[in-house]
Amino acid sequence: MFKTIKYFILLNILPPFIYILLRLLRASVKIEHIHHEPVQDLWSRNINTIVCFWHGRLLMMPFANIRGKAKVLISRHRDGEFIARIIKFFSIGTIRGSYRKKSISSIRGIINDLQQGFDVAITPDGPKGPKYKVKNGIIELARLTQYPIIPISYSASKKKLFVPGITL
Repeated sequence: MFKTIKYFILLNILPPFIYILLRLLRASVKIEHIHHEPVQDLWSRNINTIVCFWHGRLLMMPFANIRGKAKVLISRHRDGEFIARIIKFFSIGTIRGSYRKKSISSIRGIINDLQQGFDVAITPDGPKGPKYKVKNGIIELARLTQYPIIPISYSASKKKLFVPGITL
């Protein structure tokens, strides 16, 4: 019973609040884009991209959806469902599955979405790591589809300590 209530709250109540919290966080920071000209050039020529970012850097990634046509590869697990429900508020689509597990439906979905005009985002190190190590899946995907890989990230030059031990 408790587990059912917990997952109901996690999947139905929390996502809109997390969305609002992220919007407030975004409104409170100054963003400076560095080395974005090559990406802008690709997008101006209407070339879709395979965007990659580290799994540990996904907090602000919904705001990188500049073109407005993006989908993210997200696992089918409960954690993935939680993330999928949050990014839905950002008008970002999802491709459910895992490239790591060679899921044919995931690969087919990624290729189809790229061909349909979407940029596709993938975390090449995945939730299980190893952290900051690119796995072969994204390289194979780029080779197979001939779409360019665009690595993106963000960092903060200043931060405020809100709770001891937790910084934003």
